[in-house]
Amino acid sequence: MAVLDLKRKLAILSDAAKYDASCASSGAEKRNSVGGKGVGSTEGMGICHAYAPDGRCISLLKILLTNFCIYDCAYCVNRVSSNVARARFSVKEVVDLTLNFYKRNYIEGLFLSSGVIRTGDYTMEEMVRVARSLRLDHDFRGYIHLKLIPEASPELAAEAGLYADRVSINVELPRDESLAELAPEKDAAGIKRAMGHMRLRIEDHADPARKTGRRRFATGQSTQLIVGADAARDGDILARSAALYGSYQLKRVYYSAFSPIPDGSARLPLARPPLVREHRLYQADWLMRFYGFGQGEIVAPGEDLDLAVDPKTAWALRHRGDFPVDVNAADRETLLRTPGLGARGVDRILQARTQTRLTLDDVKRVCGSVKRAKPFIVTADWTPGAAVDGEGLRASLVAPQQLSLF
Repeated sequence: MAVLDLKRKLAILSDAAKYDASCASSGAEKRNSVGGKGVGSTEGMGICHAYAPDGRCISLLKILLTNFCIYDCAYCVNRVSSNVARARFSVKEVVDLTLNFYKRNYIEGLFLSSGVIRTGDYTMEEMVRVARSLRLDHDFRGYIHLKLIPEASPELAAEAGLYADRVSINVELPRDESLAELAPEKDAAGIKRAMGHMRLRIEDHADPARKTGRRRFATGQSTQLIVGADAARDGDILARSAALYGSYQLKRVYYSAFSPIPDGSARLPLARPPLVREHRLYQADWLMRFYGFGQGEIVAPGEDLDLAVDPKTAWALRHRGDFPVDVNAADRETLLRTPGLGARGVDRILQARTQTRLTLDDVKRVCGSVKRAKPFIVTADWTPGAAVDGEGLRASLVAPQQLSLF
């Protein structure tokens, strides 16, 4: 076997990692070098890969430890039967790459995943060695996200949580039966069990009564669902997400549009789903997490989201009798369900209306725009009249679509 230089390994293993979307750093605590002799922090700007809730840009070195894998998941380009270039980093190579890229201000942290080699425990142990070396040998204060191997022991996963800011375990497909068909070596029950163990560990370390004197632990876990690799509809996907949020207290569910792979199985679709479908799922996910919508209100199981308009607008068009709403009188929950009004804008409206009766210009000032909201709101100087009931309302709200060249 030809010996690959580090540059070639990096090219192969960074490209192989691009299919994993669950690397955002939202919810991470800030680390800094105060009180330590090491390097790294989650302060600063660089190559943008993810944003934290407070707006910090987190740039990540996103790589696989190796793209060798003993599994033959039909939808994975790195499956054992795939004819792709293979490479493997040593633990020292990943540590050195991370430190060198950080010192050059190229990155602010590491996202590390891997194909499964030998066993789940062996692979997880190698990844933990990377994180342990960064934290303990080099006092690295940057962000670390580790992708957990669900087949690995709970003890190894717990050790990973001691060094990582965030961990993730990919559910991968929305339906258990699809996973059994396309990835027969994966165990849906085992994935859920691993997520359950990690939830308990995170909650245990977050308990204020038991936190004093204990080492910090990962602040949360996330997962990824592949969209379009099986016949699951959007309603099924969101129902799965809602169940995952409720059962495992996930920070995020990420949605990744299936991308056809070379020499793919005949069981897989020949074309990827429209990217707008992935976008609509993220919007619907946001409504469930921050706007008080139940999954069944957004889309029923077995049905798909409307690709022409965003999910909140689609809901409002189905409930025209609830509109228009008076921004000077409606409660927060009602305002949050109004198209064109975001969570921050709603909070600003609630604050501003304690001082004066809001006009349309006032709403525009605090929300930035009223273009989408106008047909659904009443202000001190504006009412949409019959526009909210007009047959042309939906057409006026449909955003123009850019034609694809391919």
